[in-house]
Amino acid sequence: MFQNLNTRHKNAIAFAVSVALLSFFHSMAYAEKADREKPINLEADKVTLDDNQKVSIFEGNVILTQGTTKIAAAKITVRQEKDGSQKATGIGKPATFRTKRDGLEEYVDGSAEKIEYDSKTDKVELFTNAWLRRDKDEVRGNYVSYEGSTEFYQALGGGTDTNKRVTVVLQPKPKTQSAAPKQ
Repeated sequence: MFQNLNTRHKNAIAFAVSVALLSFFHSMAYAEKADREKPINLEADKVTLDDNQKVSIFEGNVILTQGTTKIAAAKITVRQEKDGSQKATGIGKPATFRTKRDGLEEYVDGSAEKIEYDSKTDKVELFTNAWLRRDKDEVRGNYVSYEGSTEFYQALGGGTDTNKRVTVVLQPKPKTQSAAPKQ
């Protein structure tokens, strides 16, 4: 489809697709609001675009950054839905993401062999050897999902195998100053 385009036109198309990627990654999991105004940088060894099918495939050490948000995978496929929303699937061993929480010096990190993100529902799903960490709290399982707009988490293990059960580590939180000591 793009065989007859010169390198300059291919680069322009790749940039346009990377801008489309930004439109859903900026809202992911408490992303810093200022990130939305920052430029997008996308690196990949290969880019394939199919405008008819509304699919873009980035392959080979794919790194997408915008401000404090970073997504890294061996391959990222982006599909544009009829309503204009987009879904992305990152594949890697592992695929990772990281974003800074708005107004806090705290990050949300995740890793899995497959990561799916839906811009319409602001939901990230991590499949196979999945983990998600916010500050020092962490959840691990065969499947972990996180809905950024509602802060709803779900984790599933892999059955009765104790190595594939869900594990959660919750760190103690500091006591607030407003609590008066009991007499």
